[in-house]
Amino acid sequence: MSTYKAPLADMRFALYDVLGAQALFERLGFADASRDVLDAILDEGARFTETVLAPLNRVGDEVGCSYDKASGDVTTPPGFKQAYTQYVDGGWAGLVSPVEFGGQGLPHAIGVPLKEMIDAANLAWGNFPLLSHGATEALLHHGDAWQQEVFLKRLVSGEWTGTMCLTESHCGTDLGLLKTKAVPQDDGSHTISGTKIFITAGEHDFTDNIVHLVLARLPDAPAGSKGISMFIVPKQRVDRDGNVGARNGVRCGAIEHKMGIHGSATCVLNLDDAQGWLIGEPHKGLAAMFTMMNTARLAVGLQGLGLSDCAYQNALAYSRDRLQMRSLSGAKFPDKPADPIIVHPDVRRMLLTCKALTEGGRLLGYHGASLVDVVAHTPDAEERAQADVLLGFLTPIIKACLTEWGVECTYHALQCFGGHGYIHEHGMEQFARDARITTLYEGTTGIQALDLMGRKIVQQQGAGLRVFLGMIEQFCVDHAGNAAVAEFVAPLRETAALWQQITLQVGKQAMANADEIGAAAYDYLFYSGYVALAYWWARSVAAAETSAHSEAFKAAKRETARFYFARILPRTMTHAAAIASGAGTLMALDGDRFDA
Repeated sequence: MSTYKAPLADMRFALYDVLGAQALFERLGFADASRDVLDAILDEGARFTETVLAPLNRVGDEVGCSYDKASGDVTTPPGFKQAYTQYVDGGWAGLVSPVEFGGQGLPHAIGVPLKEMIDAANLAWGNFPLLSHGATEALLHHGDAWQQEVFLKRLVSGEWTGTMCLTESHCGTDLGLLKTKAVPQDDGSHTISGTKIFITAGEHDFTDNIVHLVLARLPDAPAGSKGISMFIVPKQRVDRDGNVGARNGVRCGAIEHKMGIHGSATCVLNLDDAQGWLIGEPHKGLAAMFTMMNTARLAVGLQGLGLSDCAYQNALAYSRDRLQMRSLSGAKFPDKPADPIIVHPDVRRMLLTCKALTEGGRLLGYHGASLVDVVAHTPDAEERAQADVLLGFLTPIIKACLTEWGVECTYHALQCFGGHGYIHEHGMEQFARDARITTLYEGTTGIQALDLMGRKIVQQQGAGLRVFLGMIEQFCVDHAGNAAVAEFVAPLRETAALWQQITLQVGKQAMANADEIGAAAYDYLFYSGYVALAYWWARSVAAAETSAHSEAFKAAKRETARFYFARILPRTMTHAAAIASGAGTLMALDGDRFDA
């Protein structure tokens, strides 16, 4: 059975030593975000996730959610509901929400380590509060005052939960094809009819009411994505004064039987003249949707990070205990019948890959969270604009790379167990199954790549990339004479320069052939991700050297950075070569010849 221990030392290192969170929070006006408060939150979050959520992870996988066809009700796995009650009673639901709506008003960046802990301990359970957070953000930025009073406050408190209802059976990413209809009523509400699929936490027994945020079309809606509106559709009818009425016309028609995350209810929702309330202006629902979606994409990236870390922890413990053969260079534990497998180079390759991608990815994800705080709270308009464009640029990288690396790391961790990893007993195969969905929902890896290449590079002319390249160059200039990081500065600068060249190359090719954007997108995304991690690993070494951490901690950062630069960063060469090959080999084969 797998275990989980929150990596508090590395979380604190990332927040305080590398990102300078204390100074940032003070500058942004978070008066209550003192070091003592933040440390207490991390400690208590670790206790909750280690002792309450982690023991339920296997239960969720083995029992799953159950569906009552007659009533449409969904029952979550044993212990899940009680854990949610503890979560709400502990004040976790409103940790980073504004005080005026009942939250604690703490920085988004301090909610991210908690999110990572939750996902590492029990990813399926973590999907329930995840969707509530997305609904909270949409109502916070787009809801009317009465909607914030009636719905937002109850979401922040955890009394109610939320969902995003976007996908239909015939349309996923291309929401311009959706068919769900909304008809205006005399009382200012609308009746919503249609069917939504893949609705995470669409029905459950945690709360009495669920706030569904639904995309639908008004009768006068123009065709395509410009005709989409967003509506609040509660499970129980709610009027403008907050009075809860009878059951609304929204019902779970089925739950999906999935490869992983069995404890998370993935629902088909049928809406039959359900009462709904318009959010924002008619036909402007995509703006509210992207508020939810971008929040969810950053959060799903953390799911990949959490699974990577938990799988790595278990693989490391096993590799230290499992005896198998002798080291090729001679027995390392002659008093034992064989050496532990951690002495073998190939096991170390897998473990170090997990360690490098997880610890570097932690900084990438936490940096994104800090940008959310800057965008929301800095009084400096120029700083806000720069942080906003950088956040937009990094969001698809964070979502796609952290989840794809999550798949890679969980499979490496499973492999360390050999045949024991493939069976159910140790829990490693669950991590691998759970990780797979993270690359799919909230926008597949391919969609993230197109967002990065098509929107953030071509349409926005690489504005976010220029900011990030500036950060890299400033670091290289600042540490030109720093012996501790001298070995990393030159390769970092070299790969960053090639990053810029590749960007210009693709842009030029796309002017002649638009397919070049799609052909380059996947490889460009991962080239970007690996350079981003190289930057954070160089910064980690620099921060560790001047920190109060032990010599062992500093040495571990330094040696892991060396491994990353020597063994993982060269992956960029493959991606660069694929980009340079162009669209020709991808598009030459006729569609009807794939089976020839």
